[in-house]
Amino acid sequence: MKNFQIIFSPTGGTEKVANAITQNWSQVDTIDLSDADINFADISFESDSLVLIAMPSFGGLAPQLALDRLSMLKGNGALCVIAAVYGNRAYEDTLIQMEDYAQNAGFRVISAISSVAEHSIIHEYAAGRPNSDDCKVFAKFGEQVLEKVSSGDFSKPSVPGNRPYKKAGAGMIPKAGSACTSCGQCALKCPASAISEKNLKASDKNKCIACMRCVSICPVHARKVSRLMTTIAAAAIKKACSVEKANELFL
Repeated sequence: MKNFQIIFSPTGGTEKVANAITQNWSQVDTIDLSDADINFADISFESDSLVLIAMPSFGGLAPQLALDRLSMLKGNGALCVIAAVYGNRAYEDTLIQMEDYAQNAGFRVISAISSVAEHSIIHEYAAGRPNSDDCKVFAKFGEQVLEKVSSGDFSKPSVPGNRPYKKAGAGMIPKAGSACTSCGQCALKCPASAISEKNLKASDKNKCIACMRCVSICPVHARKVSRLMTTIAAAAIKKACSVEKANELFL
């Protein structure tokens, strides 16, 4: 059995979760859904593979760009674990949406995980997560998945969420200020190719998915979202984020 992790992790939180879940699996190959240069239609799995698919939750939904790239893969009946990573507010329809797309791509979903990581915009929420305790929980989740597979139980879990999915909201689009040195890293690393090398300070609002990668990787911290909009958003979700959420495993 070959093991894989398929991840979309613009700011690193989802990657940390995925690595913790699979830390006790045998050799794990990684497929990065944020790499715009990969032809995902060329990637095919064997039926006896075990695959972790991990994505962040943006406003209670998975990023459509990541789902579209997932749908290009050929699952061929490979066993699959889906993991939604959210910033301590709520993951809402993310898991059930991921389940639908994974199944349509030919994967057999046998487990689901909800996990908390530091909010990608409002860093005070779930700050420092996943922490060492979280990673121990994730490792245990990964071991429980292996035990399920070893027992020959390939049943589908009951995954929370609603169909039809909630309506997607508008994201906050980052821009660069005067500190920008035109190094071009943001354009090079943008998963959505939303930043042109000819105009590095702006983002194409029709392409930008508000994933915050450009903000997180800028070496001089020149790219930011509106401070006013961030303050309003922080206040709007303060109550929902006030209680520390637990990670969940659905077998």
